[in-house]
Amino acid sequence: MDPQPIVSIVTPSFNQAQYLEATIRSVLEQDYPNIEYSVVDGGSTDGSVEIIKRYANRLAWWISEPDAGQTAAINKGFARARGEVLAYINSDDTYNPGAVAAAVEFLTQNPTVGLVYGDANFIDAQGNIIGQFNAQQTSLERLRRGGVYVPQQAAFWRGDLWQQVGPLDESFYFAMDYDLWVRLAGVSEICYKPGRVWANFRLHDNAKTIAADERCWPEMLRIHRRDGGSLLSWIYLRYYARRALAPLINWRRRRKFRDIN
Repeated sequence: MDPQPIVSIVTPSFNQAQYLEATIRSVLEQDYPNIEYSVVDGGSTDGSVEIIKRYANRLAWWISEPDAGQTAAINKGFARARGEVLAYINSDDTYNPGAVAAAVEFLTQNPTVGLVYGDANFIDAQGNIIGQFNAQQTSLERLRRGGVYVPQQAAFWRGDLWQQVGPLDESFYFAMDYDLWVRLAGVSEICYKPGRVWANFRLHDNAKTIAADERCWPEMLRIHRRDGGSLLSWIYLRYYARRALAPLINWRRRRKFRDIN
């Protein structure tokens, strides 16, 4: 791999003007010199397009038109990507300084690794740190048991592997990143870099993690069954435990956000 490969980053967005500029700036202000950055907007009506236009001359490509949702928008962006390294950052999340350079350095020095990820903070609507994602080293076996542990915001993978396993399955609303991790782990080594806080995962009342958490596990189970998984498995046990605890978990999340805001 070239010592300074093109890194293609895609931001899918729809009516996220409140957070979008912070996301865009976190990409454009990276110290890595070879970033190809695209913003794929789903036809926002909240001022997002005006924000994108302010940075248009620094973007590789952008579009604002109705689409089939977040997963389709990511695929649309990667269909135009030229990078040897790929990543996507949602329009309410942000990178920390130096994240891209650190990921590229690791992938350059470790040619057998196809996916690398660091740590991610949880932040609130105002950008305050409120916790840390429980990132850990995972594997295909652990992923298939439901042990995800990969903060999507802090994940970078090789473009040639995307050609093997992509695009994302647009029937998934929530678990498309889990599906991608499973596919990548099936063809390459994946590696966690502990202590490297590369990104910030924003939690707020309208975030998918809060608003639609109940859709994640059924989609993960669909992936498990697709790949030949059994009903008698750890991922199903995790699912039933999660479903039983979900009302308490979501109540505590919403209460926390009300207290913060």
